[in-house]
Amino acid sequence: MMWNYGYGYGPMMWGGGYGPLDWIFSIFWLVVLVLIVVGLVRLLRGRRGMHWQHMMGNSALDILRERYAKGEIDRAEFEEKKKDLS
Repeated sequence: MMWNYGYGYGPMMWGGGYGPLDWIFSIFWLVVLVLIVVGLVRLLRGRRGMHWQHMMGNSALDILRERYAKGEIDRAEFEEKKKDLS
């Protein structure tokens, strides 16, 4: 048998054909792969951003608390600004 029809991997195995249906399946799997990668990147980037923001602790309320603790502002001003931030 010169062309080995029926044995092993042929030219039409695993999307090796050239029909329109093969192109549609290939594009479909490419889109699925791209969506998975984009989703993972956004998930990891979002977690890293929240983590650094939490570690830095530089929210407006934290800065206000630090100023009050240092004595830069009095209690009345602290409460007023705290109410504005909430």
